[in-house]
Amino acid sequence: MSSKIFALTVVLLVVAGCQAKPPSPAVKGDSGSTSTAARPATTITLATTTSTQDTGLLDMLLPLFRQETGIEVKAIAVGSGQALELGRRGDADVLLTHSPAAEEKFMAEDHGSERRPLMYNDFVLVGPPNDPAGQKGKASIVEAFQGIARKGSPFVSRGDESGTHQKELQIWKQAQVRPAGDWYIRAGTGMAQALRMANEKRAYTLSDRATYLSQRKKLDLAVMAEGDPLLKNNYAVILLNPEKHPQVKQEAARKFADFLLKPETQKAIEDFGVEAYGQPLFFRLPAKK
Repeated sequence: MSSKIFALTVVLLVVAGCQAKPPSPAVKGDSGSTSTAARPATTITLATTTSTQDTGLLDMLLPLFRQETGIEVKAIAVGSGQALELGRRGDADVLLTHSPAAEEKFMAEDHGSERRPLMYNDFVLVGPPNDPAGQKGKASIVEAFQGIARKGSPFVSRGDESGTHQKELQIWKQAQVRPAGDWYIRAGTGMAQALRMANEKRAYTLSDRATYLSQRKKLDLAVMAEGDPLLKNNYAVILLNPEKHPQVKQEAARKFADFLLKPETQKAIEDFGVEAYGQPLFFRLPAKK
């Protein structure tokens, strides 16, 4: 290489080095101190039921909680049985479920530190408007189930160990029926999907009223039986036991439980759905005397 070419190469390399971009400046945090990256907000995991997701209740509540506390909530919507299993494994920070017997077992196993009743609605039996089993208007949900079994009319079961599935099994037990055969269809899905399957198969199914109302416009299903005291559907929020699950974000989870039980939040829960469906999807708990 000639001396002229070598000198030109050195000049070009120097110029290129001078034009390189300077390192990115540090990002100032909320306190005014500098750091190389913005601090992420606290995030907790909520294991909850499909009804709170499918109805849109979480879409209303979680942004309010984040606005108030700065805490992000990541929701995993599954059946109550699966939500409790996530709690047993320590894969969630807080639970919101509606399966009282399973919740009591969870607490007895010392997986939970607190179980707080939160809200309620009810279950309804829905089915094709022509009511092939002839059970519309039955005051007793047990008798309605017995009639469906006698007729062998298609019935879609959640079949997923959810709170709704556990309630369904409780009713079959009281009806002294062991559901089996081609007429009994196990969906293994969430409530909204089970309703769509019942719609497609012209079948009956048990649904929480909130999910049925939120999906009603997409379905050709009508309420067949309602109002039986056996159909009351209680929800609770559960805090995990930090001694058994030390990785749980206990302080942030407790803030979320406290938020759900605040009078203002309880009022928002009871108002939810009134404008869209003409009635609440969930009800606040009676005030303690």
